[in-house]
Amino acid sequence: MASSPCGSTNFDSGLEIKTRSVEQTLIPLVSQITTLINHKDKPKKSERTLAAIHRVGQAVSVAVGRFVSVGEAIAAENHELKDEMGQACFEARRAGDAIAQLTDVGSATPPQSDARLTVFSDRTGMVKAARLLLSSVTKVLVLADRIVIKQIITSRNKVLVTLDHLERVSTFQEFVQIFSQFGNEMVEFAHLTGDRQNDLKDEKKKARMAAARAVLEKCTMMLLTASKTCLRHPDCESARINKDAVFHRMRCALEQVIEIVTEARSCGESKMLPASIYNGIKDFKSGVEYLRENLYSMSPQSLTGQLEALVERTEDFTDSAYTSHEQRQAILGLCQLARQDAQQLVHAWVEAQSVHAKEAPEAMEVVILKTCQSITDLRRELHKVAVGRASDLLRVQGEQLPLRTLKAAGAEGNLEAVSEYSRKLTEQKEQLVETCRLLCHVSGTEPLEITCIHAEETFHVIGPQIISAAQTLALHPSSKIAKENLEVFCEAWESQLCDMALLLREINDVFEGRRGDKRPYLSLPRPGKHSANLKTAKAVKLDAEEQTSMAKLGLELRLLSSDVDAEVEKWGEEQEHDIARQSQSLASMAYNMYLFTRGEGLLKTTLDLFHQAEVLSEEGLQLCSSLRTFSTQLVDEEKSVVLTEMEKLVALCQQLQMGAKTPVQGKTATFQKVDSSIQTTRSVLAVVLSLLPFCNKLNRKYKSDRNSLSSPQDWRERQEASTPVKEEAALNSNGFGVKSLEQHMAGLNLLESK
Repeated sequence: MASSPCGSTNFDSGLEIKTRSVEQTLIPLVSQITTLINHKDKPKKSERTLAAIHRVGQAVSVAVGRFVSVGEAIAAENHELKDEMGQACFEARRAGDAIAQLTDVGSATPPQSDARLTVFSDRTGMVKAARLLLSSVTKVLVLADRIVIKQIITSRNKVLVTLDHLERVSTFQEFVQIFSQFGNEMVEFAHLTGDRQNDLKDEKKKARMAAARAVLEKCTMMLLTASKTCLRHPDCESARINKDAVFHRMRCALEQVIEIVTEARSCGESKMLPASIYNGIKDFKSGVEYLRENLYSMSPQSLTGQLEALVERTEDFTDSAYTSHEQRQAILGLCQLARQDAQQLVHAWVEAQSVHAKEAPEAMEVVILKTCQSITDLRRELHKVAVGRASDLLRVQGEQLPLRTLKAAGAEGNLEAVSEYSRKLTEQKEQLVETCRLLCHVSGTEPLEITCIHAEETFHVIGPQIISAAQTLALHPSSKIAKENLEVFCEAWESQLCDMALLLREINDVFEGRRGDKRPYLSLPRPGKHSANLKTAKAVKLDAEEQTSMAKLGLELRLLSSDVDAEVEKWGEEQEHDIARQSQSLASMAYNMYLFTRGEGLLKTTLDLFHQAEVLSEEGLQLCSSLRTFSTQLVDEEKSVVLTEMEKLVALCQQLQMGAKTPVQGKTATFQKVDSSIQTTRSVLAVVLSLLPFCNKLNRKYKSDRNSLSSPQDWRERQEASTPVKEEAALNSNGFGVKSLEQHMAGLNLLESK
């Protein structure tokens, strides 16, 4: 909720805020209203101070007026919200005018002839106006947010209609025409949902959105080749099965996106996350440790029941055919030790209760420590088993033997060999699915649990799709389209293995205490992947020699991205600040480019790399915009440093953008373009790395100043000699002035589709 403590005043709009853009728009408003009201605690002020307050009140009124104008324009374009938006805009304008009137020096009359001017004598009126302003502005923003949701739903509906047409086409000419339209609609949908994903406050919803968008991105290429194969071989049952599976998965992913943005509860939403061992251990330890403060917080039966439920979940490890005898015995032994320690704890606990102890005695404290240690040892062993198995599987999968043999058998038309190698791929698929389930148990955060479930579902679905594609090729070994189709599904499998490797690293980060909730950058649909005629897009991979020559440059990029991540972590609670968030996004994209130099990761071809460079440059220019806004609150010397570095960043981003868009021909020219893109990206990160600590220091400094200015005691302690200019600047801090509200509203991109 958007609320802020102002003495005993709580500005609660009554509306739940679900996106960061709305929340970040309201935070400065709450801050300024708080500071404005706190002025009343200093009863007498000079004429200059009153004039400063008057200017701030007028600035608030003007900003609200412009903000309302944007809201009214949106209402005019969306008739279903016209009445609600109109009423909210009317109330916001009225509240802004009331604040301007209450801060008007001319309307304040001195109570005595020898006293100085005072303001805010009508405290009730000021608080009422402030409440009305916050609630009405919040309502305008929430209504505007509903329009963003409507845009996503409308875009999804367009995609579904075209998807239905694609499924029913019977000729190549018709397919090419409709697929071109489908590609454009998917790009629009990807942009809308990408913005929404980044804006969501709920990390679980953000992870679910990322999973659904990843399915849509990968399935678009599969849909192309599966449909072409079906058109070329209309009587082939395995081709039809292959195609139907892709269409079904895309529809499910589209539905999941709508469930997330509308918060609908369908069969997909009602499926709760499975109970993970990590969460069970966390809850159990919290209960045990809380006994130190309250011996009567729960019953002994409740505690032992929690432990038994936790031990039961370890059966996913001990019952697995892939768990070694030594690992199984280690897990069972630690479970038994945890039971013994818990039993000792119950005995000590009951004894302490029998003598009506108010806190845990020393003997019980020792058993609490033993119980926590044994359950921690169990978690460590389970983590070692899950991560070790995943690492071993990824090494085996790196050889890609089943995929290579399936491709070869299909190209030879050998159905018997396809059947044999399909069984081996199915076995590997089952191992991967089970391993993802084990990783989910030890992942450490709910977003990572969701990513594990997505990986499990992906392997479960793609395995059979590869087999049906191989069967089609075996039936039609001379078919280039069938061969291309099998290649695409094999690439999707390899891509998911790369994703699993990244997931494994994040799970290890959480376990080892490093920050594990970093937002991975999810690329938008790639150029060349949505064209019905793929021959027009010359997407190539780096060969071994090129990768070797890129190794040093790629490593430098990797180190810089890690340094940027480390600097962002130093922002602490301020990591959602635009500068920190956008810097981390740049580091994540640069890391993707580093993986490309190793022949790994999501960027498979040079086209993917150039697209990533282009998007990175756009994000860099957004960071420049944030730096410019940030610099407005700085003194001249500080501002000069920030703007100088910002200008360097602008030039580099423009250079990167132009380079990525410049067409080249030939292997040598393409490699030079790759080299140039990565070198420029390295320079971008170097500038960002120089700016981050400086901006962090300044942000802390000015935040401290703002906090002190909003304290009533500090206002009382300030001397009359303090200049009204500084007072006005404090009231305008956080940007709630003439430009802030309309800038934030523009940031929602609400008028983009008009």
